[in-house]
Amino acid sequence: MRGARVVQKMSSTRGFARVAPHVVPALDRVVHRLTRGRVLLSAQLLPGVVLTSTGARSGLARRTPLACMAEDGGRAWIVVGSNFGRPGHPAWSHNLLAHPDAEVNWKGQDIPVTALLLAGEERAAAWRALLAFWPPYATYQARVEREIRVFRLVRR
Repeated sequence: MRGARVVQKMSSTRGFARVAPHVVPALDRVVHRLTRGRVLLSAQLLPGVVLTSTGARSGLARRTPLACMAEDGGRAWIVVGSNFGRPGHPAWSHNLLAHPDAEVNWKGQDIPVTALLLAGEERAAAWRALLAFWPPYATYQARVEREIRVFRLVRR
């Protein structure tokens, strides 16, 4: 587990927050496409999905690799709009608010989902589970004034 702690510590740095949003998703998209959905590089550290949402303004399909916390044996997923602890909400979260019906690629399978923005006690319970799952989320939240969005993606 020592390796995981080193990665968690590194991912909590401001330098990582500046570089990772440009590098990690791009690498994930390329490897995911080349392996026909069988491999997601970031999923070697955390479970992940590739979310296909509809652009809030453009209406175009947008593919975004995301870390996730699977629930109910892979029947639902929690995704976090941490944006690596940067000030603004990530674009994919705006897309889900505008168009909650989306699709995830989970372990090479395309699954239609509906996104639910969590609030109140439901969000608080999910946030506690997320902090146990990936402690750097606490650092990301401390860095920003906005409340980080947490979504549950449920199979349709």
